[in-house]
Formats: sequence, structure tokens, C-alpha cells
Amino acid sequence: MSTHAKRERLLLADLLENAGPEAPTLCEGWRTRDLAAHVVVRERRADAAGGIILKPLAARLERVQKEFAEKPYDELIQMIRTGPAKWSPYNLKQIDEGANTVEFFIHGEDVRRAGQDWQPRELNPVFADVLWKRLETAGRILGRKSPVGLVLRRPNGQTVVAHKGTPVVTVTGDPGELQLFAHGRQDAAKVEFDGDEAAVELLRGAKLGLT
Repeated sequence: MSTHAKRERLLLADLLENAGPEAPTLCEGWRTRDLAAHVVVRERRADAAGGIILKPLAARLERVQKEFAEKPYDELIQMIRTGPAKWSPYNLKQIDEGANTVEFFIHGEDVRRAGQDWQPRELNPVFADVLWKRLETAGRILGRKSPVGLVLRRPNGQTVVAHKGTPVVTVTGDPGELQLFAHGRQDAAKVEFDGDEAAVELLRGAKLGLT
């Protein structure tokens, strides 16, 4: 049975494959080869993946990720498509959906939007609602480093207070665009701002996201 995470996994693999190993991404300092290695290490090497969040493990993560980046690119793409080993918790539907749906969506856009002549992806309403619900859950974590008050707003009027403070900037966009914005891809997200100009500029340059 297909799930959001499984679909986004295959879309990401296709985007990486079509772009080739040396294409740019929105992840600073990473080519597509590096991004592919990150995705594989994250779900296949739990001994190193903790470095994504825990600074003491960051050096180990960087070393392991570099080793994977040196593998044949086709092999990395196949590992993304097939997913982790059968014993991995990522094979449990709830964990896969919870951990990978947004992750793979964001990284897919990291590839698409670093290229030329891209257009925003049209999301079906069900998937858009899924992305919005994730913002409702994780908005305050993603926006915790915002230098100003931050409200995320859908065009239908639903809002998430991602960070309390003053002055307040309201960022309006579709759920996928707001996910990109909240994950630190402010320059690539198609959103509109309502707030003091100086506050908006501070927000544009802020380090938003999980890390």
C-alpha cells in the first residue's frame, strides 16, 4: 500500500537520478551526491545519524556521510528507492510517515528549486492538509530561533503561531511553501509577508528549522 512517505521517497529518488550527481541543491555546500548520501545515512546508519541533531556526533556523521558520498551514485539512488533494512524502525508505517514524509518532500524541493525554470509543485489537497498538520505539530520547534514573532498562515485563514514575540510577521502561503520556509528555505519559498519591513528582513535571514 502506497503512503505519502513512500511516494515522496520515489519522487526524491527520481529527482536525484535525473539531476545527476553534481547538480546544485538548496542545502548549502551540498551537491546532489551529498544530499543522496545524507538521505541514505540518516536511515541506514543510526550510529552516525544522531550527528544531525547532536553536535558531539557531528564529526562522525560527516565522516560516514563522506564515505557514502564516494559510493557510485546509482547505488545511492537505489538505496533510497529500496529504503532501509527490514529490521529498521523506518519500515514501520507510522514511523516512516512521521519521520520521512516532510523530510523527503523538503529534499525533493531542494533538488527541484536549485535548478532552472522550476515551477511550484501542485499538491493534491489531501497531501497539502498533511503538510499543514505537521506544521501545526512542529511549528514552534521549527520557528524557535526566529528573531521576531512568527505566524504561519494558509490562504484559507488557518494559522500556526511558530514563535511568540514582537514585532510579529505573518507569512502566508500554501502548506508546502510554508514547510519550506519553516525549514530554513526562506528564499526559495513562494510566500507573502505582512509585518514591519525591518522585521521581515530579520526573518528572511534567520536560521529556522530543526537544527
